[in-house]
Amino acid sequence: MATLQEEISRRRTFAIISHPDAGKTTLTEKFLLYGGAIAQAGEVKGKRERAAKSDWMEIEKQRGISVTSSVMQFQHGGYCINILDTPGHQDFSEDTYRTLMAADSAVIVIDGAKGVEPQTRKLFKVCALRNIPIFTFINKMDRETRDPLELCEEVERELGIDTYPVNWPIGCGKNFKGVYDRATKKITTFTAAMGGQKEVASQEFSLEGDEVNSIIGPDYHRKLMDDIELLDGACDELDMERVSRGNLSPVFFGSALTNFGVETFLEHFLKMTTSPLPRNTTTGMVDPFSPNFSAFVFKIQANMNKAHRDRIAFMRICSGKFEAGMEVTHVQGGRKIRLSQPQQMMAQDRKIVEEAYAGDIIGVFDPGIFSIGDTLCTGEKVEFEGIPTFAPEHFARVRQMDTMKRKQFIKGISQIAQEGAIQIFQEFNTGMEEIIVGVVGELQFEVLTYRLENEYNVEVKLEKLPYEYIRWIENKDEVDVAKIQGTSDMKRIKDLKDNPLLIFVNSWSIGMVEERNPGLKLSEFGHN
Repeated sequence: MATLQEEISRRRTFAIISHPDAGKTTLTEKFLLYGGAIAQAGEVKGKRERAAKSDWMEIEKQRGISVTSSVMQFQHGGYCINILDTPGHQDFSEDTYRTLMAADSAVIVIDGAKGVEPQTRKLFKVCALRNIPIFTFINKMDRETRDPLELCEEVERELGIDTYPVNWPIGCGKNFKGVYDRATKKITTFTAAMGGQKEVASQEFSLEGDEVNSIIGPDYHRKLMDDIELLDGACDELDMERVSRGNLSPVFFGSALTNFGVETFLEHFLKMTTSPLPRNTTTGMVDPFSPNFSAFVFKIQANMNKAHRDRIAFMRICSGKFEAGMEVTHVQGGRKIRLSQPQQMMAQDRKIVEEAYAGDIIGVFDPGIFSIGDTLCTGEKVEFEGIPTFAPEHFARVRQMDTMKRKQFIKGISQIAQEGAIQIFQEFNTGMEEIIVGVVGELQFEVLTYRLENEYNVEVKLEKLPYEYIRWIENKDEVDVAKIQGTSDMKRIKDLKDNPLLIFVNSWSIGMVEERNPGLKLSEFGHN
């Protein structure tokens, strides 16, 4: 029997992030393939009969994109690995941010032909907020790509992080020969198997060996020798202390679609990352090896299973060991509860878990008592820091078409809001007659109408509003909100907890309102 210490030490929990279409979901699938979690990878767009394993919502399978984060666990080389696959689309960056709160490190996937894209920048900022180690996988080397040195420079310039190429590509596109490992000074070549559906056969050669010329050709050999000389002279040293602080990113090259370089990356990555790290609470740090169980909810997802119409609260275990049926304190609810139906996911396939350890992600049945950011623990009470709420940038008034379906409408929209996918507001002096929905990205409106229709059988009409800026009123008890001297483009609204907020069409109006109302304190972030 492994001890608590041993079990936690072999845990690795990381998130994969990228611009849409850089190959994030494909890379996730290939990790699962090498970990033996799936026998054959489905092409992500579902051109064959399989959609990607990590995309479970109907809308994801139809569009070939990920709109929700999913969690998968597999074993490889003695490690127990939890992968969090996140939506790449900017409209879902809030879901990505919350998921990063549950990860100990991040893998950023970059398209070798396109380099750093707008969404990569936005998501990278989110990573930087957490100061976690960031590993870079430059993907799609099986296609024509930009110069590898240029790509590394762009990562440094655009993302403000130093890079250290751990391996180096030899050629690209049809002439992609393999990768050179700078530490072992060996070249690995690959042979594709079943178009990337199975693991690839690879061979290793020493750079000094006589056979190198015949394997990669004299031109590529010469170019490789020049590149190595340049890298050794110009690159930062691989300083693991800087990697752990998120200041230096180890870079790997490969092709997730054909599996070239994926296993090499996975093995290096597992050695370079750490087991679960201590977490900050309102009263100090929690040690992951502490015998007391503690966890926080970072995501709530309703209706993952159409047959059951259930809600699952996903939590990241931060310390100790979880056992099925154990009694824990729900800190925000102020009571003891039993966590029922604990499960681990592979998208919508679930298995019931009997035990889990710090670093693991588990989903538990939520009867409607959890909110994002809640803490659960045994022993001494702790409370993890709250997860910030992103300010919505798009607003719309939502009405149900059939007045007889009022109840389903309120239930559906409230549940989707509790998941954190949308934020709901009301007119300042009314009840739920008029509902205003705020989202970070416009695509979330589409997901909202799709889900209300499919999961709650409610058709709705969306009327987009011109507002783009929102501010929470920090000192609401000291201010009479109705008497705030506003501007013509300002509107007073309130959230479901009756907190007053102001929304504006123009950003300059915010400053004007602050000038006209001395003593009014406005904040850009709310907290869960």
